[in-house]
Amino acid sequence: MNRISIIIPMLNEAEHIGKLLQHLIENAKQKNRLEIIVVDGGSTDNSVEIVKTFTQTNIKIINSSKGRSKQMNAGAKAATGTILYFLHADSFPPKHFDYFILNEIQKANYAGCFRLKFDSNHWWLLLAGWFTQFNFKACRGGDQSLFVTKALFDKIGGFDESYIIYEDNIFISQLYKLKQFTVINKPIITSSRLYKKHGVFKLQYHFWMIYLKKWLGASASELHEYYKENIG
Repeated sequence: MNRISIIIPMLNEAEHIGKLLQHLIENAKQKNRLEIIVVDGGSTDNSVEIVKTFTQTNIKIINSSKGRSKQMNAGAKAATGTILYFLHADSFPPKHFDYFILNEIQKANYAGCFRLKFDSNHWWLLLAGWFTQFNFKACRGGDQSLFVTKALFDKIGGFDESYIIYEDNIFISQLYKLKQFTVINKPIITSSRLYKKHGVFKLQYHFWMIYLKKWLGASASELHEYYKENIG
């Protein structure tokens, strides 16, 4: 029987992590087929304490070196499920998300995501979310979440830990090369906090620049430097 391991990389997510864990508990259809692994990268707020208030046996927290790719690989290593589901701490999947994932696996779709919807009515973010229903690599991003069988994850070799940013896109590109990706047309609601902080079009410009720089051959360190300089 397939079992889903939900892997949530965390760093100072006190604002969201408790809400997310409660959301997962309340919206899963088959809770007995889930485990939730929160991978902390050295939080200095009370994120860890919040996670520890959840006493369910299928929720655990582990420690890892800082860095989303390192944290997600650590979570995958600790996972006991046959399916890995990577989820941002500020992204809330749809009701019965586990059922939808298991249904795709049964149809031999071994990797994919949900369509995206931001928690904002800004017209650009509504449009950006609308495009994520289409199964094109250019429409993908980690905030849409990612499910993948453990076998396929291991075949690819996990996330490239040399990437501090863009690690989701690198991994998803490998899935597209293998023709193993599907989009579940149900919305995952994700925070627009970064857009609110920097401005919608300014942040979108920087994301496009990162995409362009990678296409032109920029290294992982060059992408990270650009991100630090312009986004934070």
